[in-house]
Amino acid sequence: MNYVATALLAFSKIRLPFNRDQFVLLMAAFNMFMLGVETYLAHLISGTIVLREWIPILFGPVAGVLLLGAGVLSLRFREPASLTATLVFTASIVVGLLGAYYHLFYAIIPGAPPGQQLTLPLLVWAPPILGPLTFALVGVFGISAAWREEPPDSGTLVLPGNFRVRLPYSKTRAFLFAVSLGSLATVISSVLDHARTDFSNPWLWVPTIVGIFATVTAAALGAVKQPARGDIWVYIAAMLAMILAGILGLILHVQVDLTAQGKIVIERFIRGAPVLAPMLFADIGLWGLIVLLPPEEVQPGD
Repeated sequence: MNYVATALLAFSKIRLPFNRDQFVLLMAAFNMFMLGVETYLAHLISGTIVLREWIPILFGPVAGVLLLGAGVLSLRFREPASLTATLVFTASIVVGLLGAYYHLFYAIIPGAPPGQQLTLPLLVWAPPILGPLTFALVGVFGISAAWREEPPDSGTLVLPGNFRVRLPYSKTRAFLFAVSLGSLATVISSVLDHARTDFSNPWLWVPTIVGIFATVTAAALGAVKQPARGDIWVYIAAMLAMILAGILGLILHVQVDLTAQGKIVIERFIRGAPVLAPMLFADIGLWGLIVLLPPEEVQPGD
């Protein structure tokens, strides 16, 4: 089903330079670069970056370069390109899960009395538990895009080696469920981060409300096999709200990190409100819009 054409009939006549999977892979490569940068800035807070903390920092840009190379390779050789991308995204999932494990480990106090070894306040003040899972989320999106769906909307994915896997729903609906999970992880991470300020600033409720709305909307659209035009427009509105919430959060975080005289002090940007964190809302919103593109490998009329 062409969700965008259903919502906007004129879109069916527009020719895009890439198909949906190629857009997803480009987004994944860009995300890998940015995740490496964001992880580096986050780990600078400790003052010393230990060996294992360099893994996601270095993996991000290396994975981004490999994915761009796989994209160029896919123009002529789809099979080896798909295999390369699959390996990179599998590694990304592993990096994300390991990072979440280490962050959770830092939140636990083994010597504390039973029932106090892991508490909500510890989760609030510990390294963000869900932050590293962004690597895993990008990996899930990327693997789904690397595997061709044949025929489109059938839910049958063609893996390297011509192996076929049948999903209970189409790739588009699987993408929508992934967007919902991404929105959920983003809003939970935001709530835990903002809980350090007790939500004293009313603006902090904006990403919470928008994130919950996007989570529910994406899951609902994925659950419907043949959504109406109005359903798709509500979803589009939710994704646009995520993008706006991310931009607004970026502006507010920059304002908090500036001095009273409006000057930039690098130390405040490192240890203050994380500048890039709100853009995860915008990132999920953009992912959400991209997955609505036509599922065909080749655009109609090509």
